[in-house]
Amino acid sequence: MTFRPGPPPPAPPRSGNAAAAAPLTDGEWHRLHPLTPLLRGGIFLIVVLGIVVNNLRDTLVNMFIPGADGPQEEGDPVRYVYEHGAVGWVLLGIAGFLVVLIGLFYLSWRMHEFRVTGEIVEVRSGVLFRNHRKARLDRIQGINITRPLVPRIFGTAKLEIAQAGNDANVQLAYLGATAADDLRQRILVLASGAQEEEAESGERHSNGVVQDRVNEFLSPELDPSAVHATRIVKVKPGRLIASMVLSGTTVFLVLVIVAIIVSITVTGRYFLLVSLFPAVIGAGGYYIRKFSRSLQYTIADTRDGIRIGFGLVSTTNETLPPGRIHAVSVAQPLLWRPFGWWDVRINRATNAGNGASNNQQVSSIVLPVGDAADVRQVLEIILPTLVGSAVVGPAASMDRLREGSAEAVSVVDDSLTTTGDQGGFTHSPRRGRWLRPFSARRNGYRFVQGAVLLRLGAVWRSLVVVPLPRVQSVKVSQGPLERALRLATVHVQTVSGPVNATVGAIDAEDAQGLWAETARLAVEAAVTDTSHRWRSGTSGTSAAPGLEARPAPAPPPAEPQAAAPWPHEPPVGWGEVPPAGAAR
Repeated sequence: MTFRPGPPPPAPPRSGNAAAAAPLTDGEWHRLHPLTPLLRGGIFLIVVLGIVVNNLRDTLVNMFIPGADGPQEEGDPVRYVYEHGAVGWVLLGIAGFLVVLIGLFYLSWRMHEFRVTGEIVEVRSGVLFRNHRKARLDRIQGINITRPLVPRIFGTAKLEIAQAGNDANVQLAYLGATAADDLRQRILVLASGAQEEEAESGERHSNGVVQDRVNEFLSPELDPSAVHATRIVKVKPGRLIASMVLSGTTVFLVLVIVAIIVSITVTGRYFLLVSLFPAVIGAGGYYIRKFSRSLQYTIADTRDGIRIGFGLVSTTNETLPPGRIHAVSVAQPLLWRPFGWWDVRINRATNAGNGASNNQQVSSIVLPVGDAADVRQVLEIILPTLVGSAVVGPAASMDRLREGSAEAVSVVDDSLTTTGDQGGFTHSPRRGRWLRPFSARRNGYRFVQGAVLLRLGAVWRSLVVVPLPRVQSVKVSQGPLERALRLATVHVQTVSGPVNATVGAIDAEDAQGLWAETARLAVEAAVTDTSHRWRSGTSGTSAAPGLEARPAPAPPPAEPQAAAPWPHEPPVGWGEVPPAGAAR
């Protein structure tokens, strides 16, 4: 079945600043930045030309300065062309080739178009083989803007709309930097369900091409006033460097180097030193890339979602709409424990940012390193329902704000470093030490507002938070040894990612209770969840030209039903209203 979207609603008459305010969200087809062919293919040709010139430099020098670099080899094509007077024909052929190539680039740019309607973002491209992609606004998992070094010099950026599924992301490479920021904001406004949106105040004045580029390089990747940020968490560069030095990768490299040195000392085979060079070069490149990519790392809470920005030379900033985070992990490696540092990672219903699978790990990191206070602030940003701040609005009192902050402190402090029954956790019984000798007292679970918490690990501590509306399914497993010890393992399954929400070696009856309660609460949360249209019903002063955001229909009321005890049959209603809809 082919999806045929209806024609976009007619745009009202516009004039002056209104026409310039949203030129890319009027439902009409638009083209990318005119420099796109150069940025996507021209730079590659320049690199190839540089390689050719470098390989032929001796010949070219000898043509103009005979004998400068010694005798030339017979059969040299450049020498042959020069001696037979065919230089003009060769240059003409090269010029013709470049004209044809530029024409193909221009045709490719002309055939690459996109448009934004009230429901979808469409991109069509290709000359011989046409490609047509569509992204539904209510299924957007995030919008990423990347500014590599060369496109950044030319004032352009790549915008990528993340969608759930393999190879489902929609890219717009390249747009003007200002146009990309404006387009992202307006797409998120439409996806949020907001009826109207406040117009951006003020006009952007140009100070010249060079000055504009310099200002873009010097300006922060995330301007709090520009994105209307209410909370901001920044990663300190010194702490970032120390966390990299105290990482598991560093320990592994040190062990390898020590093993090689010991082998040389024992065997006297000094040729083994050669094996150190690839390790040193590879490790140096890894640390440099990681450090430059994580510099200026900032997490902010904005009205359009969670904004994450990072990078020094090539910068990236991504906006995650509320309700798109399926699981959160707060982890502490052993070497970070004396300093009280943690990192925060998430599961998302999309493969990667920047359109490449090797960036999956990067896009899953929300906080590379931070202390407990940073973790509290990040959890308040990415999981507002966890701390009760979702109900905090403009008319809320300061008492309610203080209550939400206090609840955030309680959730984090009662979960990160506690053991046993502290913090209200149900932990493994004494017999669970046969399977968890170090972490039996810490291994446990707890329910809080809108989420289930799993407290794991004693050496490598971690806290896993799964929002109940995002639960896909719940599974209880029991191996032979667990069955003999009356223990079980519970898997709270979400979309795939670095966060594994599994707690094992807990009492079999506790596992039954966790299974049934998670199933019941997940159904209730999925029925009432409206986070996919997080600003539905809000209003401002002016709407995006030619577009009207349609609020999501209200979910049907859930009929209260009693849950049946496990393991005879699942709770009533579990199969009727599956929380799989949480994979929006």
